[in-house]
Amino acid sequence: MTSYAYRLVNVFAEHTFGGNPLCVFEDARGLDDRTMQAIALQFNLSETTFIVPSSAATARMRIFTPTFEMPFAGHPTLGTAHVARALFGGDQVTLETKAGVIPVTADGDRWTLAAKTAVPRPFDDDRETLAPLLGLQAADIAPMPLWLNAGVEQLIVPLASPDAVRRCVPNAALLSRWPRNLDGLTMALVWAPLDAEKISSRFFFTKGNTFVEDPGTGSACANLGGWFIASGIKGPLSRTILQGEAVGRPCVLGLHIDADQRVFVSGRVIELGRGEIRW
Repeated sequence: MTSYAYRLVNVFAEHTFGGNPLCVFEDARGLDDRTMQAIALQFNLSETTFIVPSSAATARMRIFTPTFEMPFAGHPTLGTAHVARALFGGDQVTLETKAGVIPVTADGDRWTLAAKTAVPRPFDDDRETLAPLLGLQAADIAPMPLWLNAGVEQLIVPLASPDAVRRCVPNAALLSRWPRNLDGLTMALVWAPLDAEKISSRFFFTKGNTFVEDPGTGSACANLGGWFIASGIKGPLSRTILQGEAVGRPCVLGLHIDADQRVFVSGRVIELGRGEIRW
């Protein structure tokens, strides 16, 4: 009989049943890509991660959605670092990903990752084209939607108000017209300031022929930091990102840009349970 141990954690969580859920397999040696993908589909969370040994970091991390592998994702990085500390010790963890080695540090159960520098790419469509895809009016779209890539390319869309963020409903009937990133995927963060320190955001991606809303998206938070830099807003800058209310999983993400224009994403991780699968 084969058995593999896993832990369930909630990332960007301020209480036990908040945050974005993640399943982390403690030692995935012996699992091939096909089996990892099947396990991720079995758990059917936004991501499942698998820890394997690394010669370049504390551990290597494989990140799978139910349908494909990702080179980088924020909440899996923070959640996997939390498990790696329990396994290997230390409040400073490095995780090898397909997007590179990501350093992660802890202050208690609050983890911070140092994001890779986001690469910007112009978004060529106008507000009138983008607005109906989001179920909005052209006046709801604020200036400078932009593609950013700090490990995974996403469309970062500033909106005119928090009310526009609440009203956003991506139109699956227009899926064929949706812009796609360089990997052919549709991923978009919509956001608007709530005040000088807080931002309301929502993140959408496609699954099959429809849209799914992610509760808390660290990669998009990193890309939002890249958006600020690309728009000429220099650090130091700190913002609290509120995401997930619309799907009943409130998440609190920290975004910090330092004076050297380095971007950091942070959030609290809560371990919820442990188990194993056998076959």
